[in-house]
Amino acid sequence: MKSAVETLNPTRVRLTVEVPFEELKDSLDAAYKKINQQVTVKGFRKGKIPARVIDQRFGRGAVLEEAVNDALPKFYTEAVNEAELNPLGQPEVDIKELKDNVVLSFTAEVDVRPTIEVPDYSGIEVEVDAIEVTDEDIEKSVEQLRDRFASTTPVERAAEDGDVVTIDLEAKVDGEVLEDGVADGVSYTIGSGELLDGVDDAVKGLSAGEEATFASELKGGSAAGKEAEVTVKVTQVASRELPELDDEFAQLASEFDTLDELKADSRKRLENMKQYDQATQAQERVLDKLLELVEVPIPEKLLEDEINTRKHNLEHHQLPQMGLTLDKYLEIQGTTAEEFETETREAAIKGIKTQFVLDELVNKEKLNVGQEELTEHLMRRAASSGMSPDQFAQAVVEGGQVPMLVGEVARGKALAVVVEAATVKDTNGELINLDDEDEDEAAEGSAEAAAEEKPEA
Repeated sequence: MKSAVETLNPTRVRLTVEVPFEELKDSLDAAYKKINQQVTVKGFRKGKIPARVIDQRFGRGAVLEEAVNDALPKFYTEAVNEAELNPLGQPEVDIKELKDNVVLSFTAEVDVRPTIEVPDYSGIEVEVDAIEVTDEDIEKSVEQLRDRFASTTPVERAAEDGDVVTIDLEAKVDGEVLEDGVADGVSYTIGSGELLDGVDDAVKGLSAGEEATFASELKGGSAAGKEAEVTVKVTQVASRELPELDDEFAQLASEFDTLDELKADSRKRLENMKQYDQATQAQERVLDKLLELVEVPIPEKLLEDEINTRKHNLEHHQLPQMGLTLDKYLEIQGTTAEEFETETREAAIKGIKTQFVLDELVNKEKLNVGQEELTEHLMRRAASSGMSPDQFAQAVVEGGQVPMLVGEVARGKALAVVVEAATVKDTNGELINLDDEDEDEAAEGSAEAAAEEKPEA
């Protein structure tokens, strides 16, 4: 086999491959064997039909076609390896010549990873938010905990803001009650905003046994996005009572004996959360600076596929889980369809560029992924997906996604190397030394997020 490579542009090549006919022997034998198992010829046992009879009955062309289809992937792979290419996606193959008992020649055009020169990144400087936990932050945290331990007491009066009401709901569209538009015994805190728009105003002032009707746009279900006439009936009104903020509350709501100890723990937890947020912010800003330093040609076909994948995931997976259509999502975001297209394209470009640059850094820095690192990453991914580690691991293995996870960890380590070499200061001018564990975990998250940004409704 002979092959040659022609560079069409920085991200696409054309392979020209010429194969002497004798190298097709194994594929020809396999073709005759396959056809033997599929056809029946009177006078011959199944699987024992001579090659000359198959040629006569079904045509030599059918055999050649089967043999070429079998052989092409092998010869294409050999040509790719010989040229030391990193192909992206499937090739476009064109058979140029097929002469029986003489030669097979074909071309294969395919996108390839561009050659990237990663410049010196030691001079990168970024600024991040300073870690500051105020007394107000602590009070808010304690109030949220206090709210979880609120008790309710049924009352014989009209419902007010903050009350917990038990209600029955019935939704009609065009005068017809929806099959999934009826709900009984729903517990709802007035003012929480957790149900339909307009329900707060409808139930306030109602006592047990009374009902009201209001119009609201449905957020989910079979008539999501449609205007509905909703009837709400209050079956019980209960007042919420918050526990006193004292040592007794601390003992009830935590493992601490005093309120001061509880507040001290809240401060520590908030500081840890802000420290992690600071590390994540550092990763993201260092990554942005790194990408600014590198020129990366983007394969058009790869970019088109990435854009389509992002749109498909958004419209068919992420938004349905939120009970939203694309139009409703754009409305909530205050974004036009044209702006959405532009943002999706820019995000796809950044994702591809991030992968290329960090993969190059992995090779340059000779970074490897250990089993322990992979396991830790798998545990984090499982937790974020809502699956158990065993379930997630099984899904990853069955889907052939282990190399993808390894790549995510490796890219996270590459970004951590860049962050370590960068100068990171907070808004107070203080030099930031990121914790190694937070740095590695946040780096993996930043690299992964850049590669696949998710919407927030």
